[in-house]
Amino acid sequence: MANAAQIVAAFRDVAATKSLTDEEMTDLVKDGMLAGLGRIYGPTVQAEIDIDDTTGEFDIVVLRRVVAEVEDPATEIKLEEARWDDEGFEVGDVMEIPVDFTQFGRNAVMAVKQRIVQRVRENERDRIRDEFEHEVGELLSGEVQQTERGKLVVMLNRARDADAIIPWKDQNPRERFRQGDPIRAVLKKVEETPRGPRLILSRADPIFVSALFKLEVPEIHQGIVEVRGIAREVGGRTKIAVYSTDESVDPVGACVGLKGSRVQAVVSELGGERIDIVPWHPDTEVYARRALAPARVSKVFSDLENQVITAIVGEDQLSLAIGRNGQNVRLASQLIGWQIDLYGSREWLERGADLSLFKASAEDDFETADFPLSELDVQPVTLAALSTAGYDTFLQVIDLDRRDFLGIEGLGEQDADRLLQLIDELTVIDADVAGAEEVEKQGESAVDAEAEAADEVAEVDAEADVDAEAADEAAEDDAADAAVSEEVPVEGEGED
Repeated sequence: MANAAQIVAAFRDVAATKSLTDEEMTDLVKDGMLAGLGRIYGPTVQAEIDIDDTTGEFDIVVLRRVVAEVEDPATEIKLEEARWDDEGFEVGDVMEIPVDFTQFGRNAVMAVKQRIVQRVRENERDRIRDEFEHEVGELLSGEVQQTERGKLVVMLNRARDADAIIPWKDQNPRERFRQGDPIRAVLKKVEETPRGPRLILSRADPIFVSALFKLEVPEIHQGIVEVRGIAREVGGRTKIAVYSTDESVDPVGACVGLKGSRVQAVVSELGGERIDIVPWHPDTEVYARRALAPARVSKVFSDLENQVITAIVGEDQLSLAIGRNGQNVRLASQLIGWQIDLYGSREWLERGADLSLFKASAEDDFETADFPLSELDVQPVTLAALSTAGYDTFLQVIDLDRRDFLGIEGLGEQDADRLLQLIDELTVIDADVAGAEEVEKQGESAVDAEAEAADEVAEVDAEADVDAEAADEAAEDDAADAAVSEEVPVEGEGED
């Protein structure tokens, strides 16, 4: 049966493209042949189908029970008809009828094809479901196949036949993809549809940032560093809290990488989105301090019953703690899972607080995540000059300006520009916030100048009043002396 062998070979090619095993392919062929026999004899037909794995030939035998009266022609045959082939048949015997593949008509062949295609699709759906249902949160890569009503249809590299999409709500509004562009996204969920499982991908979910860090940071992949919390505003800013199970490993430094290479790779994938890496702490108050970074918090109070953190910062740190449109304090609140009430020192002092709360302490240094300057992309000569001047960590130079850098021996204008550029890249002070701080400083300077001028005027007025009073007193004394001189006679005048 050469034709049958060719058909089986074709089925094997199809099975190879669909990643099916030989056993699965054999079952598909048997099921397809059974569906074709159903078109010839009836839907309840019973048959034995044997396939030779070596030659690819198969034998088909239809089984029909011998009965006195036929009720189901697909599975039964009348005694008289059975005895046409063999007079020894009795009621209850099973008659085996061999069937040649050439007896399959057009309808039977179409039934075989439809059944095999249906089974292949079902196997694909089951395989995709089994493969991806336990990989939610994992990073997947592929290419954009098309854009359909705002959603991106993605053809995955691992399973090109999988139905994978990125809905509009799970996209970064600052990103634009075209057909054929490579893309990476995180598997958000596996959704069941009438056409089979659909993979819902996301580039906007916080777990996308976690998956990127897991890809870039080996310590996270190995379980040495854990991601304990993520708060994200897509396209704007992300805060991620990390913790190390090994005390010898700095979780923040591991995520930043040498000269910021690891975090910069994540930022690049996110289209320039700002990332704050915060060391996680079990104490909520300490955690809140770190979550409000880069602002330095003077004092925190916690309300365990209502889960509210009251944070007080200096006036020079208030705009930094609030962030652009309240973004920093909002993300910090989402990160720790508590409400954060933020107050500036001036407002808090008006409530009758103690001024000593705003004095610097060793606790502030402990809560601030710092890292060595050697992790920055800076020339060794520059690092040596900074180290000689006593600057070894990032927080030691974060408040220096261009004039301060030029005053360090061994640093030139290009070195100063490079250091200022790195400080701008690694801090979160936006232009609007910086402008607001400058305006505030100018306003405070103007108020101070007016106060000083008023004090000077008051001093001049006071001196003038003192001089006038002294003049009046002197005039009164002269008048009194003159009166006394007129009333008291000179000695000797009266006797004459």
